[in-house]
Amino acid sequence: MSGSQISRNIPDHIDAEADVVVIGAGACGLVAALRAKAAGAEVIVLERDASPSGSTSMSSGFVPAPATRFQRSIGTEDDTPERFEADIMSKSKGKSAPSLARLAAQTIGPALEWLADAHGLEWTVLDDFLYPGHSRHRMHAVPEKTGAALEARLLVAVEAAGIPVVNEARVTTLHAEGDDRIAAVGITRPDGATEILGCKALVLACNGFGGNPALVRQHIPEIADGLYYGHQGNTGDALIWGEALGAQLEHVSGYQGHGSLAHPHGILISWALMMEGGIQVNSEGARFSNEHGGYSEQAVNVLAQPGGIAWNVYDARVHAFAQGFPDYQEAMAAGAIREAAGVTELASITGLPGVALEATLSQVATYQSGEAADPFGREFTGKPALAAPFFAVKVTGALFHTQGGLMIDDQARVVREDGSAFANLFAGGGAACGVSGPDVSGYLSGNGLLTAIGFGFVAGDAAGTLAVPGASG
Repeated sequence: MSGSQISRNIPDHIDAEADVVVIGAGACGLVAALRAKAAGAEVIVLERDASPSGSTSMSSGFVPAPATRFQRSIGTEDDTPERFEADIMSKSKGKSAPSLARLAAQTIGPALEWLADAHGLEWTVLDDFLYPGHSRHRMHAVPEKTGAALEARLLVAVEAAGIPVVNEARVTTLHAEGDDRIAAVGITRPDGATEILGCKALVLACNGFGGNPALVRQHIPEIADGLYYGHQGNTGDALIWGEALGAQLEHVSGYQGHGSLAHPHGILISWALMMEGGIQVNSEGARFSNEHGGYSEQAVNVLAQPGGIAWNVYDARVHAFAQGFPDYQEAMAAGAIREAAGVTELASITGLPGVALEATLSQVATYQSGEAADPFGREFTGKPALAAPFFAVKVTGALFHTQGGLMIDDQARVVREDGSAFANLFAGGGAACGVSGPDVSGYLSGNGLLTAIGFGFVAGDAAGTLAVPGASG
């Protein structure tokens, strides 16, 4: 772990300094930087890659938020932070950290409205279906409906605010002053050159540890053999630094999985297909779970099938609906989507056993008509019955990003085991403990960007205020 170190020695020189240093230029780091700048601080963002992208660009870009004016504009008048908090806690069966669920639910709406008002980000609310576990339409997206577009818009805002983002600047060392304060960070460049950057406050926004196979196997063995569909730079730096400093680590076994990654293409197939009436079958042509239970825990269900493979099966109505998602269009262009005139052809092009596949579709038809109840507990009657022609895509389960991390307080300050906070160390997004609880089933759609933007908003404000007391933004 030599790439992530804590030095107890004060550096003998400082090459440069800033009021607030932010490690990571994804959604969390960029929002934190914007908020710290608004508080009057001089801010520098350090990004390990040649250009910022990370988990934000790989995500769907959908952010759940309650009680926003964007919701009200589509007629959703009765959502509240309390309702959202209840949905978060319900999905994790009460295992989420209550203080963090409350902080996220209360903060995210104001954060999105501030980004719109102060930095021109446009938000639309997806109201064509409810994501699993959400009781109201509250999923916000930029007009392009992609994580890459969200990242791009945040980068434009950061540039317009005059905040430097220094690329190819991997932070390898935190210089701790005593047991309470981070005085500086050590940066290593691709050519081996090093620099020391002093700071009054430090925000860890460098995500989780999904790209560190050893840490995944240590903390989340059930998904260690699954495909990792996340940013390779998520190597657990924040977790390693935090552990060395004596920070409180929480829910490190929690993670977001996904049971619908096109195989072998590596393209996300939106779970909206399942919510609109699609089903999943294994290589034997049989369903194996309630597809409405949640796409995160479905990763484990899919990986438990023969070969760790499943097929999404749906019809022309769902196929037409899915084309509204850029990822699905990419999957079509890559040849991942198969089309068949009927069950016989569907069996032929997928290699699934025809008799079993026909039996499965016949059973589903009885569930959709209300003649029988699904033994897995899924409610089918709310959507039209599947009808030829059929479509199918081969998928596998994957680890998207970890959900556990450094425990933070209501100012996003990292805390120790005894609950006391470090003086100037903040965390958000995947670097911090999230709101999904300790296992895969607790992930509620959008929890990743919820804590990236929500906790980044809090961390930036608190770090900026600490670094420049009395300044007005």
